[in-house]
Amino acid sequence: MKVVLQRCKYASCTVDNKLISEINHGLTLFVGFKENDTLNDLDTIIKKIIHLRIFNDDAGLMNKSILETGGSILSISQFTLFADTKKGNRPSFAKALNREKAADLYQQFNQKLSEFVLLKTGIFGADMLINLENDGPVTILLDSKE
Repeated sequence: MKVVLQRCKYASCTVDNKLISEINHGLTLFVGFKENDTLNDLDTIIKKIIHLRIFNDDAGLMNKSILETGGSILSISQFTLFADTKKGNRPSFAKALNREKAADLYQQFNQKLSEFVLLKTGIFGADMLINLENDGPVTILLDSKE
């Protein structure tokens, strides 16, 4: 499981010219799954996300977690995180988990994460337009296997 995490001042998801969800102040997550990902991978990543100290304290240092700042999360499914570009110029997505299993893990991931923070999502498998105002910029790659 991989997650690209971006600290943001604002983020939104639009599908077919309709605003699906938006947040102010928090994190935008791009979430991808591959074969052999399990519920343990979800728990590992969620623990890291909610405790990662990447928000500024009163001294301007990154010392606070999303739990301490009251921020929200926008979670977006992103199978392209497992793109393999070793051969040629067309990425292969063979390492990404199949759609049905990935949809199930993504739903479970969001349900578990929503127990800790206000969570908004995109639409799994949809062609989404993501508007993101990255704060910092702060972008971190999380991998449940590392």
